[in-house]
Amino acid sequence: RRQTSRGAAAAATRIVCFDESRRRGHAAATSRGGDTCRYATVEAGDVDLATPGSCKVGDATVEVVDALDDYVAMLGECFDFAKIRNFVESCKPPLLFDAMHGAAGPAASRVLCDELGVPRASLYRCDPRPDFGGAHPDPNLKWASELVRRASLKEDGSPGPELGEALALGVAFDGDGDRNMIVGHRFFCSPSDSLAVLAANANSVKWFSDRGGLAACARSMPTSRALDRVAAKQGLECYETPTGWKFFGNLMELKSPFLCGEESFGTGADHVREKDGLWAVLAWLQILASHNAPESPLVTVEAIVKTHWATYGRNYYCRYDYEGVDKPGAVAMMDAMTAATASNTGRVVGGYTVATADVFGYTDPVDGSVSLNQGIRFLMADGSRVIFRLSGTAGSGATVRMYLEKYTPPSGKLHEVCANVIGDLVAVAFELSQIVKFTGREKPTVIT
Repeated sequence: RRQTSRGAAAAATRIVCFDESRRRGHAAATSRGGDTCRYATVEAGDVDLATPGSCKVGDATVEVVDALDDYVAMLGECFDFAKIRNFVESCKPPLLFDAMHGAAGPAASRVLCDELGVPRASLYRCDPRPDFGGAHPDPNLKWASELVRRASLKEDGSPGPELGEALALGVAFDGDGDRNMIVGHRFFCSPSDSLAVLAANANSVKWFSDRGGLAACARSMPTSRALDRVAAKQGLECYETPTGWKFFGNLMELKSPFLCGEESFGTGADHVREKDGLWAVLAWLQILASHNAPESPLVTVEAIVKTHWATYGRNYYCRYDYEGVDKPGAVAMMDAMTAATASNTGRVVGGYTVATADVFGYTDPVDGSVSLNQGIRFLMADGSRVIFRLSGTAGSGATVRMYLEKYTPPSGKLHEVCANVIGDLVAVAFELSQIVKFTGREKPTVIT
């Protein structure tokens, strides 16, 4: 037990852990008062973590619960399960869900199959494995290769050889199930477009419609401005934050219901203060259910996104990841661009005028905290953007992320291959960053 300064007692935290080497269970409690701390253990038998129930460990009662029960109940508040199930059973859409041998597998099986009637044959790699089956559990076009193949896509997201299976919706989750990639038949939906489509169709989602409609939304700075266009048209507040879900968590204190997302395949709402891959998938299923009726031609992910572009225009968008880069070279490149922000502002490169070159910073509207050095931005006069960030979250060394965005209005060419549209912007990014010189890399590791 912990004694507070006012003398009130706070309940101790009892932790049950499992020691594989000695096959012995321990219960522990900590106590703090001034500079003292006590850690106690007790000899006890094994705790069966696979079976819900309770047992005694010393004088403590340990309860094992199935967290999926609470999670399914929460999702039932967010979505109209009956409507989604009716869509699945009556329209029989071709679906494929790839959990990449990660944590999303059991939840996907419980929710999609047991609750919504999705055939189990539509689930792929849904058995969790400690090594993820020897694969890299990152939901992108490179690592979700079987999903990409069955969606008749190439690794760059462009249409590939036609296969017989025409997926209405395909999804890949990451290792811990909080991120998601959305594809359709010969169609890749970028995370930025996915977020914008969810915002535009928020009234189809029970979580939003039951609360008077979406109140506000947010995106990370590198995420495309597609969400901003929806927010502007619908009169919603839209926030631009640094990369990191904690910034969204604070914003949830301001307005509710709330939708947010990142270009790195993270999407979520204020039902929890974290991104939630399965929630995003159910949101897509809910939107598909709202757009489809039995005996009518199937409305797919591709059709919904293209209708969205016809209304809001298209933000052609791409991310280049340079993984395992020598860190000193990457830091030197970022430092050089930072030092040149003033001289680059107003510069003309490859036909583009750099209206603003700066280093992104953010002041949190809730707690007033300031986050500096959150990425280097080149904002072009025509609305295009080139952004660079240095990340340490993708394994050894440093990862340089280069983001490219170019907007086309509804009256423009909306159905081009992204790589062809932004090709000239790639050359501009190389010139502004001198990335080949600083990193020695001619090509990125992954293009998304």
